[in-house]
Amino acid sequence: MADITYYVALSFTQDDSGETVTGDGEEFQSAGAAIRRAESLSRMTGMLGALAFSRTGDPLAGEFKDAQILRSFGSVPSDLSGL
Repeated sequence: MADITYYVALSFTQDDSGETVTGDGEEFQSAGAAIRRAESLSRMTGMLGALAFSRTGDPLAGEFKDAQILRSFGSVPSDLSGL
């Protein structure tokens, strides 16, 4: 199977102890749509920030390249290795 690119918007909030937590990722058909949604999420009450990223790989083989940050808004953690 050919590689597929996923475009995702991901938000960040704080839990009751003040730790940064990620929201549920939302998948989109294009980079532009993911960026627009990340910007919108970052402006919502209670959000620290949000980012849009892409990830390319072969879902059948379970092999993916590292995520590529498309754009970030607001306060986003510096360690994004879990993407």
